[in-house]
Formats: sequence, structure tokens, C-alpha cells
Amino acid sequence: MRLLLEPGAMIAHSPAMRPVFLLILSVMIAVGGCSAAAPPPPARPLPAPVCPALPVATPMPLPVSAPASAYRGDWRDWPMSAGLWVYRRDARGSIALFGAAGRDATVTLRCDQAGKRLYLSRQGSISSAITLRTSSTARTLAPLPTGGTPPYVAIALSPGDPLLDAIGHSRGRFVMEQPGTTPLVIPARPEILRVVEDCRG
Repeated sequence: MRLLLEPGAMIAHSPAMRPVFLLILSVMIAVGGCSAAAPPPPARPLPAPVCPALPVATPMPLPVSAPASAYRGDWRDWPMSAGLWVYRRDARGSIALFGAAGRDATVTLRCDQAGKRLYLSRQGSISSAITLRTSSTARTLAPLPTGGTPPYVAIALSPGDPLLDAIGHSRGRFVMEQPGTTPLVIPARPEILRVVEDCRG
């Protein structure tokens, strides 16, 4: 039983086996020392993180003048004006601007909170009446020049005017027509009603 539990003890006490035991012991110590002294294998460098490239902004197309024949028939089939809506807040209240990226806005809707008025403006200096068409109504209004460079003409509206809701809820688009200018076919987007609600609040 002792042989199974402590074989080293029996070998160490046998005079004939003592040199063999010492040889085995020295070899074990040498091997153990070598393995302890061996440096660990160099750590592999971590792979560089792969980050997806940020999407490159696609510039908005510049407005293209459609021929006059494109604006005949049902206005819901007319070509859309190039651009997008942008909402901003400033010291006067809020404003939604529509137009091509990198250019002056073609159309703006301004909430003047101090005066509790909304101003729908289009770029230009012609003072002839503007007809607004939506999927539920049409109205012709006289604009006023606003000055500035480039010049704009504006229609003043009270916050409760139902025309504002008709514009904001028009099916896909609304139109601004003015003699002597190309009709503007503008997408009806949430930015419009956001400015309206700012003035009603």
C-alpha cells in the first residue's frame, strides 16, 4: 500500500537506486527550470477594428425649369419642384424653409411669435396675386414685398386660418401659382404644420 502511495520514498531509501533517483531528480529540476524560464509566446496583435464608412451626402439636384407645357392640365400631375424642407428655431420663433441644398430657400413659412402671424413667402419680387392650391381648397391672395437679397414676397396669415391646415394636410403636394413666374409644386411635409403649431401654442 505504501508503495502505491509514496513510490519516491521507497526508491530514495534503497542504496542501489539512490544514484538513479538523483539523476532523475536532477533531470526533472533542469526540465522544470527550463520550462519556467522560457518566455511566453508573443501575444498576437488584435485585428484593427473595421468601421463602416460614413455615407457620402448626395447633393440635391438644382431646380430645373420645366417647359410651360408641363404645367397644363391637372396640377396634381405637374412636376415637383426640386428641394426639401428644413425646420429651424430662432429668436423670432420658428421657420420652415424649402429649396435645393446649398441655395437660398425657394419658399419659407415663418412663425412670428411676437406678432402671432405666419408669413408664407416665395422668392421673387413680382407683386401679382398668388394662388394657393391644395387637395381640399384654392385661394388667391395678394403678397407684400419683404425686401432683402434675394427678394421675397410674402402672404400674411393668422395662426387659425384654415388655409394653413389645408396646406399641411394636402395630399402629397400643394401649388403656388403667380403670373409671370414658374408654378411651384411643393411637397406637403410635417415641417409646415410644426411651424403652424408653434404659432398656435
